[in-house]
Amino acid sequence: MNDSIALLSVTAISIGFFHTILGPDHYLPFIVLSEAKKWTLRKTMFITFICGLGHVLSSVILGLIGIAVGISLNKLVDTESFRGNIAAWLFIAFGLVYMIISIRNLIRNKKHSHSHFHPGGEKHSHEHDHHREHLHVHDTDVVKTTPWILFLIFIFGPCEPLIPILMYPAAQSNIGGAVLVSVLFSAVTIATMMSVVLVFKLGFSRINLKPVEKYSNVIAGTVIFLSGMAIQFLGL
Repeated sequence: MNDSIALLSVTAISIGFFHTILGPDHYLPFIVLSEAKKWTLRKTMFITFICGLGHVLSSVILGLIGIAVGISLNKLVDTESFRGNIAAWLFIAFGLVYMIISIRNLIRNKKHSHSHFHPGGEKHSHEHDHHREHLHVHDTDVVKTTPWILFLIFIFGPCEPLIPILMYPAAQSNIGGAVLVSVLFSAVTIATMMSVVLVFKLGFSRINLKPVEKYSNVIAGTVIFLSGMAIQFLGL
């Protein structure tokens, strides 16, 4: 391993960590959806891993193809930017739809109190909601497809620094160097995503979230929506 590849390897590890930590979209969706949907720790970690893998592999494959066929760096950067815009708008759309459906379900689940009078002056009250009366099968579709939607979004989401800062400079020495820095960057990115999600998941397990539990889906949708807005308009 020559000095330039060694330096790029250290850079890959550093960038992999910091670009993940500084990009809340890498972990917030998994944290809030895990709490809202009551995912187990194993399921949460698996979904985070799969989405992280799709996230990094899409950029790695694009970079390797670009290097192999001689596509210019500017064109690849433009492609990554285009993919980033798609991912941001998908985050915004998914979060907004999820939030609206959650608010609607929250209203439907709102309990109503009714009083009844019986002969002799006796009175009793009871509560009920209209959710079961009006529930349709498609109301739960968003719940069932949530992991797949996240996976799709993360495939579109590019790792912006990977190709121009790491892969192309490494390929100037040899293709093996480009593969090495890609593997290091990918491993650190996925590990950081999973570590942050794990810390929050374990932390929330020690906190009483019952007071806000019924709002968890609304909160999840709002956080995902704001994450998309932050990507699109703040460049996070």
